[in-house]
Amino acid sequence: MSADAAPPAEVIGTAKLARMVFEGVPVQPLFERLQARAQAAPDDAGALMDLATLLLLSGQQEAGLDLQAHALAMQRAYVRRARTPADLTLLAIVAPGDLMANTPLDFLMEEAAIDLVSLFAEPGGGLPDPPPHDRAFLAIGESEANRAVLSGVAPTLARWPRPVLNGDPARIQRLSRDSVSGLMADAPGVCAPTSQRVTRAALEALAAGACPPSHFPLLVRPIASHAGAGLARMDDPAAIAPYLAERTEDLFYLCPFVDYASTDGLYRKQRVALIQGRPFVCHLAISEHWMVHYLNAGMAENPARRAEEAAFMAAFDQGFAARHAGAFAALHERLGLDYMGIDCAELEDGRLLLFEADTAMIVHAMDPPDPFAYKAEPMRKLFAAFEAMVRAGA
Repeated sequence: MSADAAPPAEVIGTAKLARMVFEGVPVQPLFERLQARAQAAPDDAGALMDLATLLLLSGQQEAGLDLQAHALAMQRAYVRRARTPADLTLLAIVAPGDLMANTPLDFLMEEAAIDLVSLFAEPGGGLPDPPPHDRAFLAIGESEANRAVLSGVAPTLARWPRPVLNGDPARIQRLSRDSVSGLMADAPGVCAPTSQRVTRAALEALAAGACPPSHFPLLVRPIASHAGAGLARMDDPAAIAPYLAERTEDLFYLCPFVDYASTDGLYRKQRVALIQGRPFVCHLAISEHWMVHYLNAGMAENPARRAEEAAFMAAFDQGFAARHAGAFAALHERLGLDYMGIDCAELEDGRLLLFEADTAMIVHAMDPPDPFAYKAEPMRKLFAAFEAMVRAGA
């Protein structure tokens, strides 16, 4: 570690740029100013990185990742300054990639008086000398693309001279869907359907009846997919061939579908952040469809569902968190991370149905006050707890 390392390039940061896009602020003028900066100073890595982030936020993934790589060829450390004078610097050890590649620290610390420095690891896990900092956070999320870099940073992190939150790469690697389902299989109060990796050939054999019979319905998704991309329910073997005809991937996750509909026929999915084992509510999404995502659940258009979410969030500590205290304790004990998010649901038999555990889930406070004013206080509590953890260190 060297205090003489090159100073990080300053960036606007993902959270501020995402807020602009989310709120419908025209970003083309900013994009053009950043372009002009980069043209006037070709070594302005900060301008290039912000341009790359804007491209990713607008859905231009290939162009965004190309520009990100160009910036990283010049500079591997970037700083997002706090809105108010900072009294602490957090170093985030991150990997190149899209907006779901790393823990969303910029969103979690949007209001904290903490400067955030992102240090990008090399593909094999090598780390350049970091700038001075007070705490570190291993923010690289679990994914097929990140497996090599997570393994590569482990020896360096083992001798890091500052506290490192989520500092064990092996524990992050265990957040794959098949590993989590295995680790939580017999946890009291938890339903973690067995997830297994299968090849395209194995799915084709299952469709043809050449494999032992499986209990349908089943859920299938490509190994590297996120946010429901490529996720489908197979109600019988005949559904497999049409699904494969539309996919190009060779590896998939396969698991049983657990019907988690409530008695009113609606599906309710909760996102919860665990901060050193303590659960904090992020949202409740309610939908007629089994594949629930907050953005497609129509919460903004449905006052009754927002009222239910508001009541759920207000009573979370005394209600949902208390009912599933044993499940949350088991998650913290078995996965062993300072911070992670989970997507889950509550089954009629009282168990917590676990869909996913991940350190890179998007957790934010960008929902507009009208009509989501009720979210402000729960999110403030979550962010305050996260900041307190950072300040305390590992």
